Amino acid sequence: MALFIRQTEDRSKLQEKLAAELQEKAKARAEQSARPDGVADSNYLKDTKQTTSLAWVWMLIVLAGIAAVFVIILK
Repeated sequence: MALFIRQTEDRSKLQEKLAAELQEKAKARAEQSARPDGVADSNYLKDTKQTTSLAWVWMLIVLAGIAAVFVIILK
């Protein structure tokens, strides 16, 4: 036969206090990481726009230009 020891999952007051402090720190860190680079005032993003769906076309043009330079250099 096995001897089973009943364990309670009650937290002590110190454990509850530490858990609450860790949760507060995690919330503060999450709020801070929501801002770009932790900057509260993001004026550098003013008057900017998101990349359009045609960004891949510009990437192809740049890659074609680089390829053309290599072909000219190698000949």
